[in-house]
Amino acid sequence: MIKNAKEMIGSGRMLLLAAALACAALAGFGALRAQDDVAPPQDDTVSDPLNLPQSVTLLAPEDPNVRKATAVVNGFVITGTDIDQRMALVLDANKEAKISDQDKQRLREQVFRNLIDETLQIQAAKSDSNEVKPDEVAEQFNRVAEQNGKTPEELAAYLTKIGSSKASLQRQIEGELAWRKVLQRNVTPFINVSADEVNEVLDRMKASKGTDEYRVGEIYLSATPEAQQAVFDNAKRIVDQLKQGGNFAAYARQFSEASTAAVGGDLGWIRLPQLPSELASAVAQLQPGQLVGPVQVPGGYSIIYLIDRRQVLTADPRDAVLSLKQISISFPQGTTEDQAKARLADFTTRVKQIRGCGDAEAVASAIGAEVVTNDQVKARALPDALQSVLLNLQVGQATPPFGSVADGVRVLMLCGRDDPQQAAAPKFEDVMNQLEDDRINKRAQRYLRDLRRDAIIEYN
Repeated sequence: MIKNAKEMIGSGRMLLLAAALACAALAGFGALRAQDDVAPPQDDTVSDPLNLPQSVTLLAPEDPNVRKATAVVNGFVITGTDIDQRMALVLDANKEAKISDQDKQRLREQVFRNLIDETLQIQAAKSDSNEVKPDEVAEQFNRVAEQNGKTPEELAAYLTKIGSSKASLQRQIEGELAWRKVLQRNVTPFINVSADEVNEVLDRMKASKGTDEYRVGEIYLSATPEAQQAVFDNAKRIVDQLKQGGNFAAYARQFSEASTAAVGGDLGWIRLPQLPSELASAVAQLQPGQLVGPVQVPGGYSIIYLIDRRQVLTADPRDAVLSLKQISISFPQGTTEDQAKARLADFTTRVKQIRGCGDAEAVASAIGAEVVTNDQVKARALPDALQSVLLNLQVGQATPPFGSVADGVRVLMLCGRDDPQQAAAPKFEDVMNQLEDDRINKRAQRYLRDLRRDAIIEYN
């Protein structure tokens, strides 16, 4: 018996710390397929709230100190080593992406800003006599290790190996826990959502039954009229890195200036009328797993990733639970092309002769094939190319062969299917929690902005 669908269709690489290292759900969203690039606009549509002159003359040399990689934040020192070790965490979570030295420098500056925010968050908790205790940090560190199949000691050794440290991850954990405590004391108690608001949302959902709903990820970069081209170019570089395998949630957390940055840019399930018209038209043309951008929006540019798509209050066939048998053959090292073609042809012919799942083991044994069974595979857990094929099969039928000589060739035979029940409207409590979370996130951004404004920061 196998553990999951991914194991059934071939060996996969465990993403050891892509999520847990940052302790902030830096989970990958899958392969990205970029859409056509968007040319930078020629006209300025962004207003200047400060009413600054178009031509600016500096009256003193630019101060190089503001670009140094160390700082003292309300008395707490952030060192170059702190930044190096946190950079190692981010780069390890995105090791499949090819990041240029220039882009690494930009990422380093963003990490530096994040460390400043993290310090302010920890200090805010301490000022409320609500600081995070060492045993809380240790407990969370141990949980991260367990989630990645390691002991705390093994995780600490791995962090050192990649150029980071146990202390760096613990500091980030402390920042996450501290900010949670700050919000629980100073923000959450003052957020109110009425029953009428929840019922209004539920009524709109019922009225929209059957219409398309989209789960969207966004990276938003603000741009003044003077900086539009530079911001556009930076957004293009981010898109290129995402196309090379970058972790969308990680990039959103590091670069996005929207309030959703803390949750990896995830906007949740929305309908097109809820989006700005520029984004709505872009999202409508995407399929799940596709990326588009940069798209100009009021105030800047957005990079949009379609995580998933569904119909409101309608059962999704991809939620069907399938009973599958995988029948596979391997090719010995040194197999010639002609030998492989002959074996594949025989395999294809014999699979077509299988009379239902009960006959699979006997036929497989006769041709030296292996059979693996899994009775609890959700269709959506399988690769996109197999989902549509399997959902169109009848019980006892098999997919066409897939694979390669190096990895082996296999088919999946459908032995049973439990279709999902009609989707029900979300519970009253779930909608209320979602509305509350949205308001907490917006208030949290304002709270952090105030902490930055009042901070005393010395750059060294």
